[in-house]
Amino acid sequence: MRLSNGNIIPAIGLGTWKSAAGKVKDAVIYAVENGYRHIDCAHIYGNETEIGEAFTELFNNNVVKREDLFITSKLWNTKHKKEDVLGALETTLKNLNLDYLDLYLIHWPIAFQSGDNNFPKDENDNMIHTDTHYMETWCGMEQLVKKNLVKAIGVSNFNMKQLHYILSFASVPISVLQIEDHFHLTQDELVNFARENNIVVTAYSPLGSPDRPWGKSDEPNLLEVGIVKDFAKKYNKTPAQILIKFL
Repeated sequence: MRLSNGNIIPAIGLGTWKSAAGKVKDAVIYAVENGYRHIDCAHIYGNETEIGEAFTELFNNNVVKREDLFITSKLWNTKHKKEDVLGALETTLKNLNLDYLDLYLIHWPIAFQSGDNNFPKDENDNMIHTDTHYMETWCGMEQLVKKNLVKAIGVSNFNMKQLHYILSFASVPISVLQIEDHFHLTQDELVNFARENNIVVTAYSPLGSPDRPWGKSDEPNLLEVGIVKDFAKKYNKTPAQILIKFL
């Protein structure tokens, strides 16, 4: 798919959320060796250093060149102040052993207290939020494009109102909106709004994610949903293939 900056983002990507330490390097290498060209990362996943080792090995062994891959990462909530954005990206680039990212996203439209503690809490164990507005964060993100450290910028987990606000002042367009999107959460209105504004939508958890922190205990396993299994049988595909094709 073509982004607003003219670059191509591969339609299928490997997400590295919840990829276990000691396994994610092999997973990335295996994926790239078998045709994946889009790798999705984030600072908060805690595994970018190991993923960086995978990239270095792939490049050194001439499996792929850097320009063959589309690599995404995300800015965490504790780095929303404009002056913190560049340093956060530099940490991610160092961990990934890269000179630039193809895409950098604001992970959430929520600002935590600045610092190196990813989940700052007060004496009552409540998360410490700040009033740093994502407008300030976006302005910091735009500077990364102008410095040629990232090719495109976007957001993750933003709603329509928040997108509309950024569109009202942005000098660098929103290239991508990454949201949870699958058979039981299609978010049609939000997806259509993004498309109308030339924003590519990336669906995370396409197979569902019942074990995510905000999930509910009674959520169905999408791989076991009757209609999904019926279509898998009808077309001689796996349930996972049916869910991805649906998207």
